[in-house]
Amino acid sequence: MKKILLTLAALSSLALQPLTSFAEEKPAAPTPAATPNPDPYANETKAERDARMAWWRDARFGLFIHWGVYAVPAGIHNGKPVDGYGEWIMEKGKIPVEEYKAYAAQFNPTKYDPEAWVLLAKKAGMKYIVITAKHHDGFALWPSAVNDWNIGSTPYKKDLLKPLAEACKKHGIKLGFYYSQAMDWNNGGACSQDPNNKRTMDEYVEQVAVPQVRELLSNYGDAPVILWWDTPAAMNEERAAKIIEPLKLKPGIIHNNRLLKVAPCGVVDMEALKSGKREPYAGDTETPEQHIPATGLGDHDWEACMTINHTWGYKSDDHEWKSTKILLQNLIDIASKGGNYLLNVGPTGEGLIPQPSVERLEEIGKWMDANGESIYGTGASPFPKLPWGRCTTKKSKGGTTLYLHVFEWPAEGKLLLPGLESKVKSAQMLVGGAKLKFEKTENGVVLNLPENAPDANASVIKMEITGKPKVVQLFIKPAADGSIVLPAALVDFGIPEKGSAPSLQLSKEGPEISSWNNPVAPVSWSFSGLKPGNYEVLAEISGLQNTKATLEIGQAAPALNVDVSGIKKSKKAEGVEQLPVSFTATGDYHKFETQTLGKIEIKETREMTLTIRPDTGDWKAVNLKKVILRPAK
Repeated sequence: MKKILLTLAALSSLALQPLTSFAEEKPAAPTPAATPNPDPYANETKAERDARMAWWRDARFGLFIHWGVYAVPAGIHNGKPVDGYGEWIMEKGKIPVEEYKAYAAQFNPTKYDPEAWVLLAKKAGMKYIVITAKHHDGFALWPSAVNDWNIGSTPYKKDLLKPLAEACKKHGIKLGFYYSQAMDWNNGGACSQDPNNKRTMDEYVEQVAVPQVRELLSNYGDAPVILWWDTPAAMNEERAAKIIEPLKLKPGIIHNNRLLKVAPCGVVDMEALKSGKREPYAGDTETPEQHIPATGLGDHDWEACMTINHTWGYKSDDHEWKSTKILLQNLIDIASKGGNYLLNVGPTGEGLIPQPSVERLEEIGKWMDANGESIYGTGASPFPKLPWGRCTTKKSKGGTTLYLHVFEWPAEGKLLLPGLESKVKSAQMLVGGAKLKFEKTENGVVLNLPENAPDANASVIKMEITGKPKVVQLFIKPAADGSIVLPAALVDFGIPEKGSAPSLQLSKEGPEISSWNNPVAPVSWSFSGLKPGNYEVLAEISGLQNTKATLEIGQAAPALNVDVSGIKKSKKAEGVEQLPVSFTATGDYHKFETQTLGKIEIKETREMTLTIRPDTGDWKAVNLKKVILRPAK
């Protein structure tokens, strides 16, 4: 965060003069005082910031709650489904203001049990909750004195935030409030849907946003510890300054980067981040939405907010529930990159969290009970990539603890930590404490594992090393003849949309990709330095049946395929060339052949990604040792 130095007006000294001449002289105009910066952390030191952010960095896991009047229509208006996220139904369904406001008369969440919500979050291993105090429809979950578009206009009438704050305090969970500070369809804010609105944006900020922020910061005891801004439509620095000023009412409060400017869905400008340039009022945390940055965000604090199904606010027809395995591996992936995971639930209009969400959170909680040590208070992985899983770290006495989260258990019982040169003191299973043997090799450290994975979702190994982790970065660069080899040892499996990723098997001849049965599990490699030109693509593979796939090469594919309202988009990555390929059966998984797959053009020298995507309609498992790009003759 930029430091802004506040200067005092210089006081000029007065010489002794006759009274007559003093009276005749016009007094010098005082030097204007510097305008105070309303950002409460404008002059914060690194030590002060670290102390303020410490609890949040240790937490790693929080619960997002999207709840409001939109839970009543639940994605259906006038008997017809409305596309997009549930909380966007007014805008996407083009529902007139008065017609939408009529839903408030049906919002009577008599089954709301805030203590049960808090206990569910705690059981899941979550350390904090963020709830939508006011979303873009402008409806307030508390009896705001600013207007009557709030919980007081419903049959329920009672403040929904107060008992939640009390339950959080009782059970040691921290509470934050989401507040849509600019976009407000019913109160005259940005993107107003009210044809009779006479309020300007400046009036909205002064008459609605600022007073409501003050109410939220003043009426709930220790809460909120987080203010989660969203969608800064029509914002400018003057308006942001007015809205941020009340934060001084809650010393130590954390707020995100969405007050003044943010890209859609929180996509981070990595170049700007690396340069150290920050927008004014950029807040404390970056907020990637519905995606996980490929390599994290360095030493910047960030929080990935994601859903359990597709929607944020409740939709009765959304049954796209992610598996516990994917949710848990997302948590681990995010922690391994130094981020926090804010996982969402959308309660019903009655006040119930949908049962599929409850079941998944409880299952995650069971894993966290046994393995939470490997998540809470951990730092990012020292490895650029691990094909079999992820790694988190903690400082220990005289060294570092590495927590190795194994997603894909090696069939041969050998796990390679590529490039690790640190001295290993010990290795054991986190659950049960079984000691593991290990050996140093030219490619890194190899662990000998039990035959079967202790946990189907993620098994954790606790390894102690001396000092800080020393990892040799294994960059893939072209050889002297201009070709490049992409070996199985440096593959990136990622986390498939569903099902399991392939595994990395260590055979006598070296690492190979095996158990590649899942047709929605791509494999990829990142590389650089390849000169422009035409290249033959070859692969060393084995398999029992002929099969097909698509090879993509170029920039990484876009992380998002939805807009901010949840409308699904079909978007092809720019600068990506696709090559349909066929793999010919070798008759035996142990019999490898080098096969020519086709030719592809490299148009410029830069960092690139090569991805092989199985043909989802006709995929047969293959084993793969390496892919080769060789200059075409």
